[in-house]
Amino acid sequence: MTERIGYAAGAFDLFHIGHLNILRQAKERCDILIAGVVSDEMLKLSKGIEPFVPTAERVAIVEAITYVDRVHVEDTPSKMDAWSALGFTHFFKGDDWRGTAKGRRLEREFRAVGVEVVYFPYTVHTSSTALRAALDAAIAARQLPA
Repeated sequence: MTERIGYAAGAFDLFHIGHLNILRQAKERCDILIAGVVSDEMLKLSKGIEPFVPTAERVAIVEAITYVDRVHVEDTPSKMDAWSALGFTHFFKGDDWRGTAKGRRLEREFRAVGVEVVYFPYTVHTSSTALRAALDAAIAARQLPA
């Protein structure tokens, strides 16, 4: 039987239950789970955001998660670069990517090398975007004179 090597990538900034759910569900579907942590530089380049938690600390948090066997820091914008370096057989992502241009491109590229893309339900009630907005608002409120 072929070993199933899974890869679940994300910023994992402001780690929350949605992140944990994806990692748990991914581990249930593979023998080895590698979590990809997007570097600070790649977050700035790809999303235009400055993470609250620096790369090294996000790596330490993700490494401590029981479901994760290994962590890979993504320092290029291409998921194919991660595949070339790691040789995973399954790519896990939240279903907010399903049907998007990015998602369709990933599916095409991974299909060509035999990688299965598996989507998990996106945790709507908790998102890093919402947490980031709340933190930004709280920070801005503290900076205003009383």
